[in-house]
Amino acid sequence: MEEGTSMCSGYSVDTGSDFDVSHWDSRADCEVRQILDRIADKWSLLVIALLDQRSLRFTELKRTIDGVSQRMLTRTLRHLERDGLVERTVHPTVPPRVDYALTPLGASLHSTIKALVTWTEHHQNEIATARTFYDRHVADEEPPAAVTMARPSS
Repeated sequence: MEEGTSMCSGYSVDTGSDFDVSHWDSRADCEVRQILDRIADKWSLLVIALLDQRSLRFTELKRTIDGVSQRMLTRTLRHLERDGLVERTVHPTVPPRVDYALTPLGASLHSTIKALVTWTEHHQNEIATARTFYDRHVADEEPPAAVTMARPSS
């Protein structure tokens, strides 16, 4: 394979053509898909949103994010740090104090997330209406529950 060629089929860096989703390949070696999977999970989105306000300690993040386990928060922070979105600062105190903050790259992602949340807030009623319509439509299409015939006892 030629140097600089992506392993993802159909991937093209801005060649002047329309936006092409074919580069969202689901193979494990596709970096675009890996990055999207990482940053689009619910814990990462929450961590990025919280860190946009200010740097936070691990315990502050854990206390603020309802339902996240210590293990999951640790994994999420490590992944975000590895991807260059979050920086971890260890202060030489006893006990050690560790702060997490967004990097400039992470801050640039936050504005994209904020746009998505704003869109969701503006369209939540339309989505709720569509879900209700869909659920009714699907319920109307389902055949009635099968009636079981009682077998004579022997």
